[in-house]
Amino acid sequence: MGEVKLLKNFKPNKEGGKLIGLISDTHIPTRASFIPQKVFEIFSSVDLIIHAGDLVELSVIDELRKNAAVIAVCGNMDLEEVVETLPKINSIEVEGYKIGVVHDAGIMGTEKMKNIAETHEFDILVFGHTHRQFLLKEGKRLFINPGSATNPLPPLITKPSIALLRISEKRVEPFFIQV
Repeated sequence: MGEVKLLKNFKPNKEGGKLIGLISDTHIPTRASFIPQKVFEIFSSVDLIIHAGDLVELSVIDELRKNAAVIAVCGNMDLEEVVETLPKINSIEVEGYKIGVVHDAGIMGTEKMKNIAETHEFDILVFGHTHRQFLLKEGKRLFINPGSATNPLPPLITKPSIALLRISEKRVEPFFIQV
């Protein structure tokens, strides 16, 4: 899976750059009533938030926007208004890196996610759907799933989580955070 860093004592990036919050599979209000307050505390210093789908309701984006700009995609469990509002695939460029976002990048193996990244020339692919943390660095590409902040699977083994990407022109550093 690659190196997973659990964030304990986060230090600001001395090289400048951007800090991006990653979240997915919040499932509000179907599987959870709210986003944990710790998520908002952690996201209080981010420049951008990426939500990788299964919000269920658009109000999740409104809540997250209180901290930073949000880009998001729809997931397979989202209500019709979310599916009609959000794309299935989205992207943004940050510090020279093209970041792609999808909900389901394939849960059986890595072929589908590699094809998505290659087809769209993404340097980083953020995805959700599995409700589990995932990190893979392959060549110059990074694939990351922040897990679920509200509904981790399997629930007795996996802890609720989000992730941060610290991005500068020189490097990308991923961090997973249990919430």
